[in-house]
Amino acid sequence: MRNETQVLGELLGFAETDARIRLVGMEGSRTNPSVPADIYRDYDLSFLVTSLESFKESDGWLDRFGPRVMMQKPEAMELFPPELGNWFSYLILFEDGVKLDLTLIPLEELPLYLAEDRLLRILLDKDGRAPALPPPDDRNHWIRRPNARCFDDCCNEFWMTSTYVAKGLLRDELPFAAWHMENIVREQLYTMLSWEIGFRKGFSFSLGKRYKFIRRYLSEAQWAGLCATYRLDSAANGWSALEAACSLFREASRRVAGALGCPYPDYDAAVTRYTARMRRW
Repeated sequence: MRNETQVLGELLGFAETDARIRLVGMEGSRTNPSVPADIYRDYDLSFLVTSLESFKESDGWLDRFGPRVMMQKPEAMELFPPELGNWFSYLILFEDGVKLDLTLIPLEELPLYLAEDRLLRILLDKDGRAPALPPPDDRNHWIRRPNARCFDDCCNEFWMTSTYVAKGLLRDELPFAAWHMENIVREQLYTMLSWEIGFRKGFSFSLGKRYKFIRRYLSEAQWAGLCATYRLDSAANGWSALEAACSLFREASRRVAGALGCPYPDYDAAVTRYTARMRRW
């Protein structure tokens, strides 16, 4: 696998000689001082260009960066609507294991790009267009301290949606149960766990994309309970997963309620009784 010096050398060498590219920035894990360095980190780069459409006419200009296993162009896909406006991205996996996420941005949208993320380092600025930037940091992704209303909303969403999971399990509709478990119940569980961690450790750090660093801040019992929520391959295992999620959420939300000085809502008791009755019907 090529190292960072080699990869950036190839990309910047191309950018320096192509008159259409006026500025190059790097974002993401390779600019984040809080992320441990390893060989799996992506290269997240952006080219600010004067003629974006000319790059899109052919993918041949990308061949110089090495043989590819696969490439995805999200803004050119029909099944998944584009989300970047006038920007255009290439997600490229090279045969040597290097992963490059390269975004082309119209030069006139430089102010928008500079305001997008604090994890930004300018690698090349041919015209001196970018102002001096502060050192990259991930404060935009730090745990957010909740207020009482947000806390209640999270509890409400978790307990209400848990009844959908239960209904799916009782009907043996595993896709329905698993979707609500994965997309709503688990998201609220992670949100509550992050708040509980924030009140213990402070709201001055990030748990990483999709909470990938959360294990560092959980007890062994909490981590074992969280792992138990992922077994959804049968109705019996689904019930065990839901019960584990409810137990974790209950413990964390009680601590968060105490830290906020607000009452622990009655959703837990009401839904727990209701779900128990559902299983007897």
